[in-house]
Amino acid sequence: QLQASGGGLVQAGGSLRLSCAASGSIFSINVMGWYRQAPGKQRVLVATITRGGTTNYADSVKGRFTISRDNVKKTVYLQMNSLKPEDTAVYYCNADIFPLGPNGLPQVKSDYWGQGTQVTVSS
Repeated sequence: QLQASGGGLVQAGGSLRLSCAASGSIFSINVMGWYRQAPGKQRVLVATITRGGTTNYADSVKGRFTISRDNVKKTVYLQMNSLKPEDTAVYYCNADIFPLGPNGLPQVKSDYWGQGTQVTVSS
């Protein structure tokens, strides 16, 4: 499973760092990422990072947000700087995980979501 943390309330221009750790019987993790959902809107991509470190960002966060990961800790991070009120949303982490089966062999890749963490930016 994925456990996200680090959300909170911050003033515009401030910073927050989100973390999301994967746990359980895991063989490997491919792409990890962050998505967000503002009230009344669809969930949208914020940033993704491959196992090798290749990143992809939504245009709205380029230059302000940085995604990174620690493959040993099975954790993905999102450093958010220069936050704006329009960044207010529930942030969800996501990962493509190959779990280990009861026989100790890798199973089919599955898409996992964290529980979401609220980020609120006041003006």
